[in-house]
Amino acid sequence: MTTRSAHQVKRRGVIQSLTGLSVRYVERLMPDPYLFAVILTIIVAGMVAVLVRGASASGMLTAWYSGVWGRENIFTFAFQMVLILVTGYTLAEAPVLKRAIVRVAGTPRNQVQGALLCFTVSAVLSLVNWGLGLVAGALVARQVARRFPDSHFGYLIAAAFMGFIVWTQGLSSSIALANTDASSPINVIHKIAGFTVPLSQTIFQPYSWLAAIIVLAALALAVWRMEPSAALAPDTAVFEDEEQLVEPQSGKTFAEWLENQWILNVLVFVAGVGYFVMSGMALNISSMIMLFTITSALLHRTPIRFIRAFTGAAKVSGPLLLQYPLYGGLVGLLAYQGAEDSTPLQTLLAQTLVNGATQYTLPFLTFIGSVIISLFVPSGGGHWAVQGPIAVDSALAIGQHSPAYLGLISMAVAVGEGVANMIQPFWLLPLLAIAKLHVRQVMGFTVVAFVIGLAVLGTMTLIAPWVM
Repeated sequence: MTTRSAHQVKRRGVIQSLTGLSVRYVERLMPDPYLFAVILTIIVAGMVAVLVRGASASGMLTAWYSGVWGRENIFTFAFQMVLILVTGYTLAEAPVLKRAIVRVAGTPRNQVQGALLCFTVSAVLSLVNWGLGLVAGALVARQVARRFPDSHFGYLIAAAFMGFIVWTQGLSSSIALANTDASSPINVIHKIAGFTVPLSQTIFQPYSWLAAIIVLAALALAVWRMEPSAALAPDTAVFEDEEQLVEPQSGKTFAEWLENQWILNVLVFVAGVGYFVMSGMALNISSMIMLFTITSALLHRTPIRFIRAFTGAAKVSGPLLLQYPLYGGLVGLLAYQGAEDSTPLQTLLAQTLVNGATQYTLPFLTFIGSVIISLFVPSGGGHWAVQGPIAVDSALAIGQHSPAYLGLISMAVAVGEGVANMIQPFWLLPLLAIAKLHVRQVMGFTVVAFVIGLAVLGTMTLIAPWVM
């Protein structure tokens, strides 16, 4: 029988060479994600001090504090994002879905098939809800690693994270959803142009879903070709939270009886669906959170099971809660004006990137700007609040006022953020919490996904203006 090592040597190619190089350098250079955020803050502070006229230390500290904990904080949006993650995780932990995950994870016959399964589950579910897709792929990876003890757990988790690259083109895309809601504080298009942009002009455009199919096909090929020969077994603590909770056979107290009344969850579900229908079934960030919350409650059957699952899911959001304020501080620094008539750093960066653009090059330049800015602000909605005004104003300045074109501009920002996630560790944190791995054990693989996403989705933004 051919050994795995011999099999690897036989089919080693460009993808494996690039992956090996990326893994080696990431292991040497990538700091802890919290330190990554701190280092970015220092870099931005230095850029502000040099480039923003009239910048002062006290003014920069005030702007930073305002973005972290002050009046310009992003707590509301941060809480919405955390709830999308937690409700998605809670839904994935519902008994019926958990059994499905275990059953599906039993189908692969080797490590590569297991990695492709993790990738596929993550990609498909990320198009429905990014929180569900983000964690479901990791939960499948956990089961696959249990079946194949000699597999590389970091490779499996990386494959799951790669599927997350298309979340900005799915139903929970924060930018696309904000475009539909006139009351959203991050609906930049409505604030500037005075109209909303429906999903039919963003995620459901052919340039968006065709690009998603192509990038997923290319990444599936990459996952297959980057299989490592080394093994990385998961920590035994990874499986501790899979112990089955024992429900009381009969309620000993009124409180215990009440906690196990499934009809209460049904009433919550019916009320939520009723309001969703009454509101015209509008999809926005808040309605997505509500739908996943009530569906999770229904599928967990009893209130106590839902409470326990939600509490367990909330544990993986801890690193996000720690780092979101830091990125809020980055937003504050990027928007800081030293002198009253000076230009903030975010405007300088965005204007430099779109300077001299035409209607055919603006989406691509906006995409490149998005990739860069996402390294500093790795949240789709918060990022759109930073780059969106410049991108929309640039489109209007060259005579492009249609919802279709402004929808394309917003999607250029969105997909740029999705690509940048592959080298920005912020959204990898929940998976690392589930897998109990360090970022250096995973991100070396995802650098390859960044290169592929940059090529495919960048090409999409170049072609789209000619065919829409």
